[in-house]
Amino acid sequence: MASLSDDTLRKILIQIQQTAVQSQRALNVSLQQTSVKDRERRILQLTIDEIGKMKGDVNLYKGVGKMFMNVPRSTMEEELKAQEKELSNDITSLNKKSKYLEKQFNDAQSQLRDIFHHAPKQ
Repeated sequence: MASLSDDTLRKILIQIQQTAVQSQRALNVSLQQTSVKDRERRILQLTIDEIGKMKGDVNLYKGVGKMFMNVPRSTMEEELKAQEKELSNDITSLNKKSKYLEKQFNDAQSQLRDIFHHAPKQ
């Protein structure tokens, strides 16, 4: 294998380091978003459970801007379940993205380790 110049090696190292840093940052953001969406989903699940425990003749109100509107129970349950499903889908997507970013970060770290492990000792 032909020896690469110091400048070329430096550029490669910088590129790998930047990939690792960007992957780590994106992974942290993805994990935070997953945490927020999971919390929202749990709140929705609790709300759905509480509505399910109520008798059928209870008035339910939905916040709309600065006011509240009386909403039929079936409509409220459907909306909450749709929101919960959407959040679950978002969480699944974020988990896939996190796994990809984690793999990308680990690959970059591995490349850096390999480069420094095989680098000539000075």
